[in-house]
Amino acid sequence: MPIDAPLHRALGLTDDELQQIRVVLGREPNPLELSLFSVMWSEHCSYKSSRRHLAVLPTTGERVLVGPGENAGVLDAGDGIAVAIRIESHNHPSAIEPHQGAATGVGGILRDIFTMGARPLCVMDPLFFGELDEPRQRWLFDGVVGGISSYGNSVGVPTVGGELTFDATYAENPLVNVLCMGAMPVGRLVLGRASGVGNVAVLLGATTGRDGIGGVSVLASSGFSTSGGDADDSLRPSVQVGDPYEEKRLIEACLELLDQGLVVGIQDLGGAGLACATSETAARAGLGMDVDVTVVPRREPGMVPAEVMTSESQERMLAIVEPAHLDEVLAVCARWEVLATAIGRVTEPTRGAEGPPVGWLRIREGLDGPVLGEVPAVALADDAPSYDRPRRRPADLDARLADDPTDDEPPGSCGDDLMGLVVDPAPVYRQYDHQLFLNTVVGPGGDAALLRLGGPGLPASTRGVALTTDSNPRACALDPRGATALVLAESIANLACVGVRPAAVVNCLNFGNPEHEEVMWQLVECVGGLADSCRTFGLPVIGGNVSLYNESSGVDIDPTPVLGVLGIVDELVGTPPGAALSRGDTIVLVGERDGPGERPHRLGGSAWAARRGRRGGTPPVLDPMAHQRVCDLVVDLVSPSLRGETVAVSAVRDVSSGGFAVTLAELCCNGNVGAIVSGLHGHRELFCEQPSRFVVATRDPDAIGFAAHAAGVPISMLGVAGGDRLVVEGLCDVAIADLHAAAARLHRDAVVAP
Repeated sequence: MPIDAPLHRALGLTDDELQQIRVVLGREPNPLELSLFSVMWSEHCSYKSSRRHLAVLPTTGERVLVGPGENAGVLDAGDGIAVAIRIESHNHPSAIEPHQGAATGVGGILRDIFTMGARPLCVMDPLFFGELDEPRQRWLFDGVVGGISSYGNSVGVPTVGGELTFDATYAENPLVNVLCMGAMPVGRLVLGRASGVGNVAVLLGATTGRDGIGGVSVLASSGFSTSGGDADDSLRPSVQVGDPYEEKRLIEACLELLDQGLVVGIQDLGGAGLACATSETAARAGLGMDVDVTVVPRREPGMVPAEVMTSESQERMLAIVEPAHLDEVLAVCARWEVLATAIGRVTEPTRGAEGPPVGWLRIREGLDGPVLGEVPAVALADDAPSYDRPRRRPADLDARLADDPTDDEPPGSCGDDLMGLVVDPAPVYRQYDHQLFLNTVVGPGGDAALLRLGGPGLPASTRGVALTTDSNPRACALDPRGATALVLAESIANLACVGVRPAAVVNCLNFGNPEHEEVMWQLVECVGGLADSCRTFGLPVIGGNVSLYNESSGVDIDPTPVLGVLGIVDELVGTPPGAALSRGDTIVLVGERDGPGERPHRLGGSAWAARRGRRGGTPPVLDPMAHQRVCDLVVDLVSPSLRGETVAVSAVRDVSSGGFAVTLAELCCNGNVGAIVSGLHGHRELFCEQPSRFVVATRDPDAIGFAAHAAGVPISMLGVAGGDRLVVEGLCDVAIADLHAAAARLHRDAVVAP
């Protein structure tokens, strides 16, 4: 941006947006007001390129207490317990400063949960990097994992699962998505509304500094021109700095305030800082708010009002308090050593010469002093521009679809291909404490996380929740609509492996530059595919996040919709079978051998093809009804174990990335036992990622066969577990010890970027 550029352009506003602001205000905005609009109308905060398209998603359901629009979605879990869930991105800050970017991503998602009144119970982290043989990728990888572990472990919330993807598409733009789930008594549910004229706005938590000014609200609303070097260094002050111990005290103080009924509304300060928290809480209540910018506690001298209002310094909350309870609120915060300052008051809307009453956000010098800036709260929070950006199917898509790797022959042995596909994520998740609260029944490494719903302040219950996060960017690059349905199918299958049916979905939609027509086409197709598949499976989308401008030097990432899916367990007193073979197990395939369509065993979009540099072809096709039947059968086979009953299944894993080959290798490595498998029809069936298939281990194949027959689901006997080698007759023969060694690629020493 040229030094003499107009202020609005320097702040990221277009000429048309400036004119719209003039219409809203009926005058020229001053610099403070422009700063407020610039952060609140940024892509990250306003969803101006995506929100019209997100309207097609189904958002209601039998269990839904709170859907999209609040800080987190909330479900009724039964027994007087509600669960809150949210997924967010911290991609751009993590690309600049990986440790703090990832750490504050965890801090922000925790606040989204406890601002609803829920105690955060777990975190999951889908992570995407370039290939680790490049030094900067190791630096990013180690920084992000270290940031997540240091913050989550210190604040006392377990990290129970996630995803780990390495692909060249993320070499310039790593993706750091974070999901959090929490629980609360239903009666403690609170919304982020500034209700009650005359009520006091109280700022809780850390002091305000210049770190984070133009953080996610600006960093996530434009692409990077370069990666690394001076360009990134110049952006480092925009990355927030976290303090997990401050966050821990803030959690406990806020939950006590809610338990005692001392606040009528509460909101976290994330993207856009005070500008967001004050305008959104006022707008949701249809009221206004006066803010005394001079009393906001600061940790740096000389901060001007625009900096105070837009700083994204971490570990801060805004509580709306009745004046009669202010002293009690201050006393609770003092006991938890949390700074609390009354900075404003809720005001009544005022009616102009014409039109409805307007709730004004007024930034003042002294609560009754001069007005430094005055804007309608709803104009900031809800009335940002909504763009129907041009979209176009990629010109090269037909050529990529036709470049099908399905007919390729392996250049070497299938065993060599398998060795290149297995990855053990344990070096990552062993850095995370996944047993805090002692609620974790199935943690990292399983198909889905499984937790008891228990903890301080919750009603006694034997209920539980299952969680999974999934994506499939390789397939989404070829068929964004169909592949997004495949991602949801994978999530449903992962929950089935722990005996649970899905209840709700949250989404984190990671895309490139929305000003590129092909990116907008990808986004609209993915959202449409999610909407269609959620209706097919009867699932509401109760929250989400859109991360755009994931590009560098004009190169966009592959479309990467990440789905988080949650299921409710009515009775959780036992454990599911797990995903480890035992000697003597019979290995059974549950589901169709061939997928629907003219070409079974498709390899388009597969991990096998990607390893060979083949990015084209047609991905597998999902048959939703067949998928539902197979998943229901697996749930029926596994779920009795959650009630402490004996089941015929001794291990189960769904067939997904890497196909049969990787699924069998994981089952063998987890149990440290070999297997002999026969009857697979070549490398295509071995590496195909067709959904709706599970590999089940059993000591009683007749019981599995009877159940499958009753459910109308085909099964095939594959082989038996034993020995110390994985043998797929006619295709591969590898030692389990060699698989372990190949999977340990993440153990290599970290490389620090210059």
